[in-house]
Amino acid sequence: MDATLCTPPPPLLKKRHDKTNGGVHDVNGGINAAVDGGDTKKVKEEEEEEEKGSDACGLLENASFMKWRAEDVLHVARFHPLLCVLAAALLFFMAVEYTLRMIPPSSQPFDLGFVATRPLHRALAANPALNTLLAGLNTVFVGLQTTYILWTWLVEGRPRATISALLMFTFRGILGYSTQLPLPEGFLGSGVDFPVGNVSFFLFYSGHVAASVIASLDMRRMRRWELARTFDGLNVLQVLRLLSTRGHYTIDLAAGIGAGILFDSLAGKYEESRKRPTIITIAKGGGPVFANLNKPMETPIWGAFNASLQFSQKGEAR
Repeated sequence: MDATLCTPPPPLLKKRHDKTNGGVHDVNGGINAAVDGGDTKKVKEEEEEEEKGSDACGLLENASFMKWRAEDVLHVARFHPLLCVLAAALLFFMAVEYTLRMIPPSSQPFDLGFVATRPLHRALAANPALNTLLAGLNTVFVGLQTTYILWTWLVEGRPRATISALLMFTFRGILGYSTQLPLPEGFLGSGVDFPVGNVSFFLFYSGHVAASVIASLDMRRMRRWELARTFDGLNVLQVLRLLSTRGHYTIDLAAGIGAGILFDSLAGKYEESRKRPTIITIAKGGGPVFANLNKPMETPIWGAFNASLQFSQKGEAR
């Protein structure tokens, strides 16, 4: 880097007072005329300004981008093509967003998924029996999701998937009630579709899709690869059917996938937090009892608390 890009001006001549004769000496020992109070203050202000400018130049010189070379740019393009694609996508969608014609309030939302599934929508609208059959099969798939998630907790003693589902459906209720989207035009309902009975439901986000993702992630953790791939395939068909029947907007389904991944991760963090030492205060004991939750969460949820109570009671008996 050219040092002349950010070269601070030459510092002012440092001056110090001579205690012997009241004069002012420069750094070379020469005697200058006495400086009054106003001049001294001005010199100090100039020195402070020079220090600030020097700090700013130093910060700029040490900035990461000032050290980039052409080889670094080529390295990113060669070994990180995904980042280059994402950067180009950012610029593209910025251009799309700032030039897009907004949908007026009197119109239905535009949904690209609805556009792509128009032929399927017309076929299901013309064949109500087929629509009912597919709705019933989808309800069976929802039952399989629910059964697996509860099985992992009640039978296998692994509550992570159940915790994920609890978090997911709770926040789905909060968001779904907070922003109630209009029912898509051309919605094809069915009495056997889940929730059964043509009852109302939240559009944002899809609990069908999120629960399937939660179950699939748990299957992968347990290396049940074939079962996980089967659930993923059924989930794709489920997404296709929900778009074709206008049961969900595309954003509902995409957010459902993200919600499944997010709440599975949060449930894992919750499990890890419960394995750390926890302080439980016992009223009769007079002081806190430390319960070390070294055992994994496969034990019953209340097992650690009961063990802590037994430990406290033994201490009191002694």
